[in-house]
Amino acid sequence: MTETVSIGRRRFLRLGVLGGAAILLAQPAGTSRADERTKAEALLLTCMDYRVTHATERYMAGRGLQNKYYHVILAGAALGAVAPPPTEPAWKTTFWTHLATAIKLTTDGGRPLGRVIVIDHRKCGAYDIILGEECCKERGKETDAHAGQLRELRKQIVAQHEKMRVELLLMDLNGKVEKIS
Repeated sequence: MTETVSIGRRRFLRLGVLGGAAILLAQPAGTSRADERTKAEALLLTCMDYRVTHATERYMAGRGLQNKYYHVILAGAALGAVAPPPTEPAWKTTFWTHLATAIKLTTDGGRPLGRVIVIDHRKCGAYDIILGEECCKERGKETDAHAGQLRELRKQIVAQHEKMRVELLLMDLNGKVEKIS
């Protein structure tokens, strides 16, 4: 009895693998990989902090953008992309390379990338490390520190891509998001 069950399991697994492969390889007629890429409507830049990962996904889904954005993650989000010393200069390069890639992927697909969404978050350790703990001890100073980095990044993006819309957001650890103008 045991032998029959294990043969049945192997056959079941084999069929499952084959079926899964067939689904992954099947494409409706007239579609291409380029068609799949055109679904991205934005590039999202966020911090690497695990405390905001799920809240960020919920926020993007709530805006109707689930599975419709490219996601770049850097410590400090805007701060990492602006890369003031002592930030690792490669972080800035990483952001700009990813933005250029997202623009190329969407342009090749027919609909150009229209916006960049940057979500910084409160209680960010990268801000404490790079700008010093005093930058963000008080809520008002914390808002100002993030707003300064976010605005600088927007200025740099628009200088290179004048038609690009850039949304600046600041998220609390509870997931509440406020716009930075």
